[in-house]
This record gives sequence, structure tokens and C-alpha cells, in this order.
Amino acid sequence: MDIKLILKNILKTDTTLDVSGLSLNTKTLKKGDVFVALQGEKTHGIEFIKNAIEKGCVAVLIEGKDVDCDVPTIRIENLKSCLPTLAQNFYTKAKDVELIAVTGTNGKTSVSHYISQLLDLLEIDNGVIGTLGMSKTQNKSINTTPDIFSIYSTLEEYSSNGINLAVIEASSHALMQGRLEGLSFIQGIFTNLTQDHLDYHKTMDNYREAKGKLFQNNFSKRVIINRDDENHQYFVDISSDKDPITFGIDDLEFFKNSENGFICQLNDYVFELPLVGEFNLSNAIAAYNSVKCLGFSDDQIIPYLAKLSPPLGRMQQLANSNIWIDYAHTPDALDNALSTLRTHYPEFNIRVIFGCGGDRDKGKRQIMGKIASERADSIILTNDNPRGEDPRAIIDDILAGTKVENDVQVILDRGDAILSAIQSLGEEEALLIAGKGHETTQVIGSKTHPFSDIEVALNALN
Repeated sequence: MDIKLILKNILKTDTTLDVSGLSLNTKTLKKGDVFVALQGEKTHGIEFIKNAIEKGCVAVLIEGKDVDCDVPTIRIENLKSCLPTLAQNFYTKAKDVELIAVTGTNGKTSVSHYISQLLDLLEIDNGVIGTLGMSKTQNKSINTTPDIFSIYSTLEEYSSNGINLAVIEASSHALMQGRLEGLSFIQGIFTNLTQDHLDYHKTMDNYREAKGKLFQNNFSKRVIINRDDENHQYFVDISSDKDPITFGIDDLEFFKNSENGFICQLNDYVFELPLVGEFNLSNAIAAYNSVKCLGFSDDQIIPYLAKLSPPLGRMQQLANSNIWIDYAHTPDALDNALSTLRTHYPEFNIRVIFGCGGDRDKGKRQIMGKIASERADSIILTNDNPRGEDPRAIIDDILAGTKVENDVQVILDRGDAILSAIQSLGEEEALLIAGKGHETTQVIGSKTHPFSDIEVALNALN
């Protein structure tokens, strides 16, 4: 389906529209875009058309009832199925960018950025698309994996700027919703699978199958799988025709804790990995295998492992203090982060601030409360994007998993919670602020408020 032909049909004339891009979201729509008013489970798309026109869209594609508006419109049946074709025909340079996809419950952002950092050190131009946005581009990201037009637009921009390799976080939602359709990957990487997003997938089997889409058919040419995860055999089996590579922490001849991370030996090379947490050993080995599959040697890659740094909000230490920020918002991630601090500060009291998101997987709340009780000496429960739910009800769900004998406080205002914890932090105490990491907003009810754990914590330290 040719976008130019579609627009010609819209106008019923040979007149040419000056189209700058395609957009599914009025939040990211730019002047000159064609707005695709896609129907959803709770929306019909047409309610956003007025806003799209106000922001300067030049035409609208719809799939429901006809709409009278001030710009040309055309109705297309099964519009959603046309998105990959629209994207490929409009963003024609996107296919020139080779892609590496990383999927898994935890570690997608870290692995993506470690691959990118290694490539930067090897002087290979590259981009990253994921939770922290889209690097080396003016585009912004709303979701872990952006919508299909945002991805294609970013790849088009990369290609135009001479960037021919990109790493993308492939979320289970994106794989199920077809946001990666029409793209092919030179590599697909699996990090791990633990409970999350069951509000969407309903069962762990469904969740696993969603991740598995990346490794089936011709989606990924090479496959790299974490064999330390209990689900790894499933991913090995479904990608057996691609001769999958597996990796694990036991690929290291040895490792031991150091002040800044770990002293490691890999293939007769001894180096310090400046990252805390055994999960980061796994993430670094995943990145190493990815870059090695691109044709680089151990001599080229391994020395640069000593120069890796954590992405924003991923086990990020603040100003040489005993305060750490982490995006941990799943049971496994919270367990890993707290266990890391327990190892890093064996003689300290470990304190944690966290909450759980509203209108999301409720099943993990009690589990996270139990983990916090087992791993931390004291807990402050607070808001973490309560959205449309009663914040106190979310806290009560978490409290159902905590132990009575634990020191547990409830301070709903997240800023007050962080300030209180930092002001009362003792010399032999470490604090984990978990759940939001890099995020710069807090969603309470229907309103989005500016809020950054990092900024609030740094202000409290000053």
C-alpha cells in the first residue's frame, strides 16, 4: 500500500500533500503528519482527531465510521493490519539499519546500553531505542518499545545520519501488538523471564509465548539466550533452527566482589567490571556475546568491559553516598537490587522505599512486600504511579506480604518518603529507592505530575 496513492485517493485529485510523517499518537504528532486514528479496546480513535488537527496533521486515516473534519480523511478496513505496509512505504530508509533486539522481563535496558557502549568504544556508530528514549535522535519515546511509526521514523533518521546499526528493547506488549512487524533482526537476545504484566498476558505461559515471538520464523537471524534462566530451554527449542548461542555466569572462570563491582576472568582475561549485582554480570556477558557475534574478537571486546557504566536509574549510586536508585518494579528485580546491596554493604542496615503501579499486575504486590521484608531491615511504602487506583488500596496489597515484625512505614507522598528516609539515614545504613529509576513523572489519578527520584534525592542530599 503506497502512502502517496492513499493520499491521492483521499483527495480524489492529483494534488500532492506535503507529508512529514505518520503518527498514531497525538502526544508525539508533528505538524505535517498524517494521523492514523486507530481503534482500541477502549477508544475509537476519532476522539483524538480534533487534537491532531489542532497540532497540524494534514490528513486522517480512520477505520470506523466516517468523520467530518477540516482535513482529508479516508476509511480503511482493518487499518491496524496496514500499519507495517504504511511504515515501510513511507520510511523507506528504515530497512537499511540492522537491528539487535533484546527481550526479557528485566535487563533489557542494561543489555541494550552495554551493547551500545561497547560499540561506541569500538567506534561503531549505533543507536538505542527503548525505555530511556531513542538515542542520537530528536524523537521521544512513551513506551519501552515505541509504536511502529516512531520506530520506523527513528530508523529513517538513523539511516539518514549514517547510523546503520541499532539496538532495540523488544517488550512483550510490542511483540503482541505488532509494533515490530515488517522489521527483521540480525540478533535476538533473551535475558530472563519472571512475573510481570500479568494484567495484560493473564498467565506466565502467555507471557513466555509473547517473548518467544522474537525467536520464531525469520524474525531474528541469530539468537542469544541466557541459560541461567529456568525458561531458557523453551527459547532454545523454538529457535533450534538458528543454532542458538547460550550464555551464563559460569562462562566466567571466576569472579569476586570489588569496591566498584567485580574482578572477573573471562577467556583468560582478568579485568574489573565496574557494575554491582550478579545480574549485571549476566547483562555484561549478554552484551559481550552480542558484539562478538558481530565479528569482533576477545582482544577487541573484553578490555572495554572494564569501561561499562550503568544506564540512568539502573543501580545508580548517588553522589558517592550509600543511596541507590533502581528501576526495580518486579519481584525479581527488587530481590536482585536488595540482595546486591546486602552483598555490597554486609554490615549495614538496608532500607528500601518502593510502591507498585496502579492499574497494573496486582498479583506481584504481595510478593514484592514479602521480598522487601526478607531482604531489607526497614521499609517505606509509597506511591509509584497509582494511576486510577486508590493509593492506599495498593499499599494494603503490598502490606499483605510484609512481616509484622519488620519496620514498615507508609508515606504516600513519594517526595516526603524520600526526604524522610534520607534525613534519617544513619552512617551504617544503605537506602534503595526502587521502582521509578529514570522516570521524570508521577501519574496520580488522571494527571501526570513532574517527578524524579534522582532529582528529589539529590536535593535532599544538598
